[in-house]
Amino acid sequence: MTHVAQELAGQPECWTRAASEAAQHRAALPTPGERVAIVGCGTSYFMAQAAAALRESAGQGETDAFAASEFPAGRAYDRVVALTRSGTTTEVLDLLGALRGRTRTTAVTADPGTPVMAAADDVVVLDYADERSVVQTRFATTALTLLRAHLGLHTDAAVADARAALAAELPQGLVECTQFTFLGRGWTVGLANEAALKMREASLSWTEAYPAMEYRHGPISVTTRNTATWMFGEAPRGLAGQVRQTGGMWIEGHLDPLAELVRAQRLAVAVAAAHGLDPDRPRHLTRSVILAP
Repeated sequence: MTHVAQELAGQPECWTRAASEAAQHRAALPTPGERVAIVGCGTSYFMAQAAAALRESAGQGETDAFAASEFPAGRAYDRVVALTRSGTTTEVLDLLGALRGRTRTTAVTADPGTPVMAAADDVVVLDYADERSVVQTRFATTALTLLRAHLGLHTDAAVADARAALAAELPQGLVECTQFTFLGRGWTVGLANEAALKMREASLSWTEAYPAMEYRHGPISVTTRNTATWMFGEAPRGLAGQVRQTGGMWIEGHLDPLAELVRAQRLAVAVAAAHGLDPDRPRHLTRSVILAP
């Protein structure tokens, strides 16, 4: 079994622990009313998108998400939260350094032996969710679970759904598709973006992601009999039927959206195996992006 397959299978236990320990990290995480930005790179950026949408929709305060390299330097925030599994990513460390003394910062990381420990004002370490694989799975979803629990939005049902996502067979014919599209609404747009990234990284698949209604404004035109369109959360009325009319496969998300992401992770590994690829060695990728000075 690959590292990524083993690691994604451990997510229910990681989520349970993150949720149980969320109260211990309350002082390091945003308080209601704070103006907050959540940043990251790659997978962590997409988790930031999901977390920001959740926090703002919960009435906790204005919350933005940015790729760390695209943070608007002139915009004021009460706190910036950086998600970084490795704790060594250049763009994250540069941003934290630029914010020191001006804006309170929190880093959520998996490795306590890295430079981010000194770069941020507050640090939350999820070392039990660290990974050997390049392709992120359990750290990303565990970090998002921590933030969901901090907002009071995590339930035991999400963990149960994650177990179901690991146990159930993937829909028949899904692995054989040659094009994949993931759709979301609100906080699940970030999950759709992450599902697409997993497919690209692990299986080199042609994969796209959109807010659900934006899919109808053009991208649906490339849907064919070999396309799978996967909805995270509740679909806009009529969209499923429109996709089916193209001849493409429609996948309805019936589980907690974060558990649906677990299913998509499994799909990425399955498609990689079907194509003879090793998802532990994704093409052109490294576990952390560290730029030379």
